[in-house]
Amino acid sequence: MIRRASLVLVGALMGATAMSVVYSAVVPAVAANPSTYRELSIFGDVFERVRAQYVTPPQDDKLIENAINGMLSSLDPHSSYMNATDAEDMRTQTKGEFGGLGIEVTMEDELVKVTSPIDDTPAAKAGVLAGDFISKIDGQDVRGLKLEEAVDKMRGAVGKPIKLTILRKGADKPIELTIVRDVIAVRAVKSRVEGDVGYVRVISFTEKTYDDLKNAIEKIKKDVPADKLKGYVLDLRLNPGGLLDQAINVSDAFLERGEVVSTRGRNADETRRFNATPGDLTDGKPVIVLVNGGSASASEIVAGALQDLKRATVLGTRSFGKGSVQTIIPLGEAGALRLTTALYYTPSGKSIQGTGISPDIKVDQPLPPELLGKVENTSESSLRGHIQGQNETQEGSGSVAYVPPEPKDDIQLNYALDLLRGKKSDPSFPANPQKAELAP
Repeated sequence: MIRRASLVLVGALMGATAMSVVYSAVVPAVAANPSTYRELSIFGDVFERVRAQYVTPPQDDKLIENAINGMLSSLDPHSSYMNATDAEDMRTQTKGEFGGLGIEVTMEDELVKVTSPIDDTPAAKAGVLAGDFISKIDGQDVRGLKLEEAVDKMRGAVGKPIKLTILRKGADKPIELTIVRDVIAVRAVKSRVEGDVGYVRVISFTEKTYDDLKNAIEKIKKDVPADKLKGYVLDLRLNPGGLLDQAINVSDAFLERGEVVSTRGRNADETRRFNATPGDLTDGKPVIVLVNGGSASASEIVAGALQDLKRATVLGTRSFGKGSVQTIIPLGEAGALRLTTALYYTPSGKSIQGTGISPDIKVDQPLPPELLGKVENTSESSLRGHIQGQNETQEGSGSVAYVPPEPKDDIQLNYALDLLRGKKSDPSFPANPQKAELAP
């Protein structure tokens, strides 16, 4: 079942505009015609004029990097150049671990607020508590920093110490802590038991996702006897994607057979098909998949596969609609080129580019009063310069990407729980694999 080689990414781990990526070191060259080389000569002339005559001396590397990104951004929103730092960040995120302290944080009143220390990490062992405010990092005031900048400062080489100044409610003075960084594994999957239902939330598709999912399902089965377990909720809301092989494995975890996804490039011989293998981790229990406008790319592959193969009922609102594939081509100085090279298709042969996954059961999640008018739909179809999907219409893709922090306020989740418990009914639930939608 498991595909260990993490060769493909399908989702932007740093945002909602998902990407999909195949690592490739060799790309066949296509000869350009003479006029192309004349245009490149003009580019060289412009570059030299800017270097020599611009009012302030520009940085050569920045000029070139911006020129490359200008060329790539004219193609579509997901093709881009990654410098060495960006490429390393991507590798770190897809690996699912980094050198750090082990805290989940947010920004509040210009300070970094600890929302939760992760168990058995340097921060937890040092005594960092939820609700603590970090005011200084290695003596530097946090005020004036963006959250991302503060997080970058707290990450670093394993074994290297960092000094935090913490403000804690009830403490009469700031607390000084010196913490030694260690390897922090980011949880790709969170799970819990909702009475007689197993709830599994896939946060992102990193190298650890399938193993985390498998462990989560095993724990749920251990906590709830098989005769009492009504089924599973697979929550893919706000999931921007990640590794393709992990998306396939997650789909495969619920399937016994069938094509999970196919990718089709410019040439017919570039088509690749990925199939499920025998072995359903959930033993055939009913499954409901939750999606919204924040479900993109890899999460759409999973939702589309389970929907088309009638293994699960998809509930929520229309997904992001990102159905293109990008190849990662390593370049000099450890940079990389991310280039759109294909589209992917669900088992029924449908491209979701610009359309997204339409839920079997549409359930809107109302926004709280404080967010009304402040949250817009997120979608591939609204991105400037996006590739027009073959099935795309004026309706476009996407929907509001919002999930309430408290389960009791989560209308979509509670609707799913009611279906699994028989309190609600719908023709599309439970899904019937005998009625799978397959490509002709």
